[in-house]
Amino acid sequence: MNDEADRVPARDPQDLARLLVSREQAGDAEGMAALYEPDAVLDIGGGQLARGRDAIRAFYAELVAAGQRFELGDQRPAIVNGDLAFTSTRLHDGTVTVEIARRQGDGTWLWVIDQPSILP
Repeated sequence: MNDEADRVPARDPQDLARLLVSREQAGDAEGMAALYEPDAVLDIGGGQLARGRDAIRAFYAELVAAGQRFELGDQRPAIVNGDLAFTSTRLHDGTVTVEIARRQGDGTWLWVIDQPSILP
């Protein structure tokens, strides 16, 4: 799954969380980062932000290398307004993730802001 040509794009904002989890489970940090716009922002905890796809890729590469395992929680219905969507998921431990996605020119969706609730 590390071949960019094999990666299915998010055709709906609801696809993003599922694709993130499946790519993480496959060890595909590059594919995880590909779900974000080039200038996206990811809250990585401790008051720090990963800014841009390269920083997001590096963060996910560390998580994958450390054996972090994501699970798909209970996705809430996306709230869509034009080319923006608010997505969220309640994880099995009760925490909630929130994200903002934007529709791209080709109709696919990418996250622009992501605040996951990653617990140590």
